[in-house]
Amino acid sequence: MELLVEMMAFAKVVETRSFSAAAQKLNTSKSLVSKQVSNLESALGVRLLNRTTRRMSLTEIGTAYYEHCARITQEIDAAKETVTQLQVEPRGVLKLTSPVIFAALHLAPALQTFLQRYDEVEVELDVTDRPVEIVEEAYDVAIRISDNPPPNMIARKIAPVRWVTCASPAYLERYGTPRTPQELTQHQCLVYLGMPTARSGWRYQSGSKEITPVINGKCRVNNSSVLLQMALEGLGIVLFPTYILSKYLKDGRLKQILPDVVASPGMNMYAVYMPNRYMQPKVRAFIDHLLEHFGPDPHWDQF
Repeated sequence: MELLVEMMAFAKVVETRSFSAAAQKLNTSKSLVSKQVSNLESALGVRLLNRTTRRMSLTEIGTAYYEHCARITQEIDAAKETVTQLQVEPRGVLKLTSPVIFAALHLAPALQTFLQRYDEVEVELDVTDRPVEIVEEAYDVAIRISDNPPPNMIARKIAPVRWVTCASPAYLERYGTPRTPQELTQHQCLVYLGMPTARSGWRYQSGSKEITPVINGKCRVNNSSVLLQMALEGLGIVLFPTYILSKYLKDGRLKQILPDVVASPGMNMYAVYMPNRYMQPKVRAFIDHLLEHFGPDPHWDQF
């Protein structure tokens, strides 16, 4: 394959996000790597990278093409590995990303036991509620809460995510308890802007029927911790997953409403990573640890 060397150079530049770092990894010069990427773009007749003096980013075509280059490069690397090398102890830096409140409540304890088990692994964790670019930002694993994981990635289901509609006892005493999803239109609902259906309405399923009431409310917030505090203060009704609400439902500070319908159907927690990737031992060990720690019946649903 005449462009194989250029494809490998391009993949390494994307992975390291630097021509200099790619050259070091490939044991060659920065100028040669730059020339190889330029030759690849010329041969393809497209621009793969946007370059400025301050940053570098993938074009849309570059993102799609990188997946193929990475797959080829990783298959070559995997072919070089022996059975012994495949079974080495996990080591190195594991770059992760996770939603903020999940990381604080549940991922941190899981990482404690994971790092105790694997002494040679370090973790770089980015906690954010924004949808990250796994390829461009070079994450090993992204924790995603979704009913529709990205089709161009491997999404390993870690646990189901159950959503609950609830409010404080003070709010319900003052304004009454809605008995159907449609009655939510008459209440103050606290909207989390990080939720895909935040602006179009909350989703419920009763049997085979889907119900999407129009949600009204004075508060729309992009931070789940702040919105949770608003619910505890009695400012309105909130729709959140049980991994956030569990302890408040247990101690009575929040009361579940609409228990007979399924909220946000199909939601699950996934560990998302690049497709057809030679799974490094650190990645495999981490995903196995999440499955063991949370499992198909997560502890936060025991309330």
